Amino acid sequence: MDAIGQLTLAAIDGVLAFAIVGLAAGALSVRSLFTGVVLFIGMGLVLALAWVRLSAPDLALAEAAIGAGLAGALLLAAARRLAGPVHPQKIGSDEEA
Repeated sequence: MDAIGQLTLAAIDGVLAFAIVGLAAGALSVRSLFTGVVLFIGMGLVLALAWVRLSAPDLALAEAAIGAGLAGALLLAAARRLAGPVHPQKIGSDEEA
């Protein structure tokens, strides 16, 4: 492979590495639970691309299916349960008094 091809692959590797670290830091530091879960799912998908780049398609499929798919769905369900019930009529609020 020529020098331009190697430089391009190195740039892709760098972008993947910074994206993984940035998404992980964002998922840990954001205050919104839903946003954190979405960033976690995004990190799993980018990590699957990194596994493809490392010539490990079996790990990439497992990461996409389990890491981003199943774990993301479970975390979204847990976040929805933690949010509590939504009362559109504001039952029991002090605004009526």
